[in-house]
Amino acid sequence: MNLFNIFMIILVLIGAGILIAYKLKKKQDEKVEEQVHIDDKTYTLEKMTAFVKKRLDEITKINLYDIGLSEEELKRRKSKKYELKKALKGCTYGDVNDKKYVKELIYDLLAKEYGVDEINVSKAIPFDVPSLLTAQDKFDIILYMYKQEFGYEALTEIIKKYDLARLKYVAGEAKPCYVITEEEISDIFEKENFVLSFQDKLHVVVQRIYQHYKGYSSIDEIRDMNIDGISGGVSGLPESFLSQVAQADGDYLTQIVDHKVPRACDSIWIMFQGKSIRLAFLSFGTEAELKRVCQNIYKYNNPGQLSDTNGYKINEMKDGSRVVVVRPSMSETWAFFVRKFDVKRSTLEQWFKNEPGADESIELLKYLVKGARITSITGEQGCGKTTLLMGMIENIYETMNLRITETAFELHLRKIYPTRNILSMRETETVSGQDCLDVQKKTDGSVNIIGEVATDPVASWMIQSAQVASKFTLFTHHAKTFPDLVTALRNSMLRAGVFKNERTAEEQVVSVLNFDIHLAKNFRGKRYVERVTECIPIEDKNEYTFDHRKEKTLEGKMDKFMDNATYYFTKSTNRELYKYVNILEYHDGEYILTNKISDTNIKEMLNNMDETDAEEFTKFIEKHWTTKAKRHNEKKETKKRGRKPKTEVRS
Repeated sequence: MNLFNIFMIILVLIGAGILIAYKLKKKQDEKVEEQVHIDDKTYTLEKMTAFVKKRLDEITKINLYDIGLSEEELKRRKSKKYELKKALKGCTYGDVNDKKYVKELIYDLLAKEYGVDEINVSKAIPFDVPSLLTAQDKFDIILYMYKQEFGYEALTEIIKKYDLARLKYVAGEAKPCYVITEEEISDIFEKENFVLSFQDKLHVVVQRIYQHYKGYSSIDEIRDMNIDGISGGVSGLPESFLSQVAQADGDYLTQIVDHKVPRACDSIWIMFQGKSIRLAFLSFGTEAELKRVCQNIYKYNNPGQLSDTNGYKINEMKDGSRVVVVRPSMSETWAFFVRKFDVKRSTLEQWFKNEPGADESIELLKYLVKGARITSITGEQGCGKTTLLMGMIENIYETMNLRITETAFELHLRKIYPTRNILSMRETETVSGQDCLDVQKKTDGSVNIIGEVATDPVASWMIQSAQVASKFTLFTHHAKTFPDLVTALRNSMLRAGVFKNERTAEEQVVSVLNFDIHLAKNFRGKRYVERVTECIPIEDKNEYTFDHRKEKTLEGKMDKFMDNATYYFTKSTNRELYKYVNILEYHDGEYILTNKISDTNIKEMLNNMDETDAEEFTKFIEKHWTTKAKRHNEKKETKKRGRKPKTEVRS
């Protein structure tokens, strides 16, 4: 009986072994068969994308302990597996290094495993037949070739070389607009007449596969360029509108289906040197692709879930870009806004561009910072407030510690000044901005910088920090005029509950606000400093008298009482709390220094400067205001006397 059982067990083991061997052989045969069946029909972007997804998934999920590797090889393979997992995660956050690593791996997979060569690479994109290339194909080739020479300045070079950022009339538009059309891209492609090597072609294919797999679709390469920003989903018809159109107008729906009418997923805009330009030749293709980009582009540092109940997210990307994403039902379509800040270009000199009066204007802004003046930078969206703020920070004395409060990290000052004492804080879901400010008061800060005063609580933080938390404060605001700025800050203080009385709140605002730098952007996208305004609080002089005591009659005493009553009611109703004067103005392409800085501010500025800067500032005042005032007075006196001014007689 025992021998029979042993015999049966041996038979079962042999059968199991044969079955396992058969299964393994069948799997290998299937793999070989799969490789054998690869032919020209498989070299399409869709098939290659599916292959890349499958291979990368296998590489990241394989169990290395089951392969029977040596210890050294196991460590090496584990390290590469971890590196790939990290890169696949990081490239979705806008990390260009991780993106480069993943693209190189895709390149190797296609060239070495999938068998892409010089002949079949054109099955994916018809490089050899220009007439079959789409506008996106041509643009991808142009951008790739320019990137080899100009790096992340490639798009800027293309736009400048072919003057694409100009106003133009296009079909269907009654007025000129900023747009780059398919025809312009085709013309550029013909003029350039690129000769692509096999490596160039494969790199273009790899980029196309990457952007639909891990990238940001059609905007993936554009987002990396040194431009002001990029947005999507902000024009065209939303998907929810199509059903309404179908019931009302069948012809219009046909035009939409034929892509004659732009849809929301056809909407791609860039911000280039202050101009908002529509890229009419690019599209996400489908609403689902636009949605995928919106759901991935904000994910850096896990800011939370974008949901129907929480319909927007404000965050930054790995490279410091600010990203705002909105979704239905808060907005009519999925949309995103990426705002880039080129910290290397953030200098005062770039603002004035050698225009008349530029040198004096730059000196003035530098002295405002060195003199520790509480300064606001105002203007509309996209006029360059944050960029100018970065340029002004360069002139703050090295001995001063900087503390920054922002809604989303935008300034990134430690990238520019890695050796300076700088700490940035921002609100989170659990930590309020007031908590950030309270913490900053205990961190030895000298200068408090508030990225954007856009809400009532932030305005109250600004007033607090300007009064007690720091030596001086810099901040940005969206006010159009100086009175609007004072009124907006006053109303924010009232709404935040800091003050109950309007006059008291306004007194607090004008007591801390020294200067306002207002930026403007004209119709053609030119950005400039429109004016620099000084706020001068009006002192509350005691004008009451006790003259009624000297009067002998009741009528005389009543007259004196009525005089005091008139003073009282005037102060309570119509008395102005401040006046404002423009120190610098921009007229007809020229910066002009106008009114002199008040003596009070000059005195305080000199007290905050070192000896060298104080001496230079004194000369600046003497040159541009004191000397001019003397000349003006001399001319007035000469006119009164009716004589011409004396002139030197040269031998």
